[in-house]
Amino acid sequence: MDMTLESCRTFVDVLASSAPAPGGGGAAALVGAIGTALGNMVGSLTVGKKKYADVEEEILTLKAKCDALQKELLDQVEADDRGFVPLAKAYGIPKDDPNRDAILEEATVTACAVPMHIMELCAEAIDYVAVFAAKGSRLAVSDAGCAAVCCKAALQAASLNVFINTKSLKNRAVADEMNAKANAMLAASCAKADEIFNTVTASFGQ
Repeated sequence: MDMTLESCRTFVDVLASSAPAPGGGGAAALVGAIGTALGNMVGSLTVGKKKYADVEEEILTLKAKCDALQKELLDQVEADDRGFVPLAKAYGIPKDDPNRDAILEEATVTACAVPMHIMELCAEAIDYVAVFAAKGSRLAVSDAGCAAVCCKAALQAASLNVFINTKSLKNRAVADEMNAKANAMLAASCAKADEIFNTVTASFGQ
């Protein structure tokens, strides 16, 4: 079942249940999509306004990118579910099976792929939100700040779904490579999201 086709209430109810999915990865993807959409809303409230005519083409381009990005993030909700299935099955293999370790290792790497991609998408979204916050309608600047906060939270949440899996990898070179990539995104994009939030907050005299 594609949970993104269900109501918000159903999604939250299933998330709170003992069902294996959606979990942290799916929740991160949804929050990232919401953050991206909030940034996109700032763009929607900017285009067509004479005051922002000089940035309209840039904003329209960003809006098109965000349209695609928020849809791709929503697609990751179900993708994360599918990515976890092989790992769940691998844990069910008897411990005396000689193939268990190899299957578990491959499934663990697979389980890292979607949350890593969610991180990449959220980092991209934060870049776009920075432009909406700087150049978009001042009447919606608080929404740009909210967008940055949501995308940062989604980025951090997705990273935890990477790190919990890389911790158990036997191939430490592969684990270290993924950890380095995730940590680099966290460092750069969280700092940018914080800058957006702080700039927006300062504009309110806070």
